[in-house]
Amino acid sequence: MKLEDKVAIVTGAGSGIGRAIAREFAREGARVVVADCVQDAGEETVKLVKNAGGEARFTLVDVSSEDDVDRLVTETVAAYGRPHLLVNNAGIGGSLATMADITVAEWDKVMGINLRGPFLMVRRVLPEMLQQGGGNIINIASMASLAAGRGGIAYTTAKHGLLGFTRQVSFLRGPQGIRVNAILPGPIETPMIQRILALPQHPVCQKIKASPAGRPGQPEEVAKLALFLASDESSFIHGAACCVDGGYTIF
Repeated sequence: MKLEDKVAIVTGAGSGIGRAIAREFAREGARVVVADCVQDAGEETVKLVKNAGGEARFTLVDVSSEDDVDRLVTETVAAYGRPHLLVNNAGIGGSLATMADITVAEWDKVMGINLRGPFLMVRRVLPEMLQQGGGNIINIASMASLAAGRGGIAYTTAKHGLLGFTRQVSFLRGPQGIRVNAILPGPIETPMIQRILALPQHPVCQKIKASPAGRPGQPEEVAKLALFLASDESSFIHGAACCVDGGYTIF
């Protein structure tokens, strides 16, 4: 198995892409800490992992809270040992409010989960990874990391920032055995975009139809890429922005 004896933390693992990654990692031998702000959803992911013969535990966490992040990593080390893998997947879409309409509270909320959260997680996990000689961090960014018009102003700004954060940490910590990469999902069938996919005439749906794949992606397709980046098969990949979007962003 590709991740045998590895310890992985996956944030936002209560649904969608995070749940798919948690299940994929567990199938490949990792002991997975399912971190989420919704207890029932996180516990359901743990149940699915265990029913399939994997090992997982749940921790309730708000990734924008420094205290919660510290508790998450402390509990992980106590239960499983130091983490080898971190997937920063927790994120929210926010509104599509214009610059004139967005509130400071909305801006802060999106930034708190989508950018502050990964920063807090990486800052807390890095010492643990360095103590064991290396580690692997995967940040789930977005197609909105590359261009405007893919989301609201706060979401697009946060995802651009997450890609810059990925590259900077990779540059600084790669020589110390820490690999850091980003996955940029396109339109994936998750609860976050269900309301859009339910509107066939929506511009996003029209562009999906015109894209090479001609359909939205599935969370499991993102999870397969995450597994590759988490495994030794991708040992020469550092600071990359890996699109998995069915060709949505090539035109």
